[in-house]
Amino acid sequence: MKKCFERLINGLVKENPTFVLMLGMCPTLAVTTSAINGVGMGLTTTVVLIMSNIIISMLRKVIPDGVRIPAFIVVIASFVTMVELLLKAYIPSLYDALGLYIPLIVVNCIILGRAESFASKNNMIYSAFDGLGMGLGFTLGLTCIGIVREIIGNGSVFDIAIMPEGYEPLTIFILAPGAFLVLAFLTALMNKLKMIKGKDTGITGDCDRLCRNCPNTLCSGRSAQRKAEER
Repeated sequence: MKKCFERLINGLVKENPTFVLMLGMCPTLAVTTSAINGVGMGLTTTVVLIMSNIIISMLRKVIPDGVRIPAFIVVIASFVTMVELLLKAYIPSLYDALGLYIPLIVVNCIILGRAESFASKNNMIYSAFDGLGMGLGFTLGLTCIGIVREIIGNGSVFDIAIMPEGYEPLTIFILAPGAFLVLAFLTALMNKLKMIKGKDTGITGDCDRLCRNCPNTLCSGRSAQRKAEER
């Protein structure tokens, strides 16, 4: 259970696809004109991530190494098609808003990357939690960007007006340049928070984990290594 929890935290914080790994930038920049679009795309990708990770993990000993990438793509494309048809049938407004970016989930490097690096090497339970963690991390990133862009560019959140009547929306934030600006500022903010946390624990943001040669005497990692060597 501990490893399952670690996979969740890994996707949400340590290896967040949007703010840390910088993966899936095409839908991140394109569909986050509003918070609801960000949530919709994020959850859609999460479902595909979880299901494809489970199936690929189950078939990992059956799929030959020579055709594993085409096999992964077939599995991912099958689930994307299912999700696309369900959205079209039951949530047509979200389907229209996301448009072309739903079928493009097939080539989203987050999904194929997790299939190759994790699901094909681990059991079904761990792979499912890895997909859930990465999917929720992606959803969190898209939603945060969508909220900021919608507030500044439209004066609302989830289509609910929150700004005063006299507020003049900055239209640039619901256009392409605004997406780059918001992504840059939120990524910088996350890096700053990580640096502050690193100072609290004695680990700097540029720590290379080479504890033996590290000049930082306050680093908790170096202290742990010293104790281990003394034993």
